[in-house]
Amino acid sequence: MNSLRHRLIGLPALALLLITVGCSSADDGASAAVPRPGARAAALCRTLDGVLPATVDDESREDPEPASQLTAGWGNPAIILRCGVPRPPKMVDPSVSQGLDPDAVAGGVDGVDWLMEKADGGAYRFTTASRLVYVEVTVPADRDRSAVLIDLAPAVKKAIPEGIAD
Repeated sequence: MNSLRHRLIGLPALALLLITVGCSSADDGASAAVPRPGARAAALCRTLDGVLPATVDDESREDPEPASQLTAGWGNPAIILRCGVPRPPKMVDPSVSQGLDPDAVAGGVDGVDWLMEKADGGAYRFTTASRLVYVEVTVPADRDRSAVLIDLAPAVKKAIPEGIAD
């Protein structure tokens, strides 16, 4: 009888656990691959992380998983920044510099030069040019791309010196 009573007492607890697990929302957090730059670039990226704005395009900072000082995020769908990424192949493609690639354009915003690449689904990927470290920013299709770059430019200028990345 004691065994039956323990089973009956345990049933409500098990039911509550199942209901809680079944009703909890899925993790809506963004994820981003963490770059693996060299020591010098990683140090600059950590400096950038310390000066990034709390809001970008009116969205609060919500860093992606896994947590890293080399990545940052704002909003949902997330604007994702990754610092210390490799040089994008299109950055040295002569058709881009000649304006012959409709999916990649070079330009600048508030003193920071960027390579803009159109991605699938209307999103854009921007990568800094003429800086000692490549910083990549992915902007979802529904965001104001210029506002994102304007919000990030002061931090990039402060933390990542001009020059040619290794």
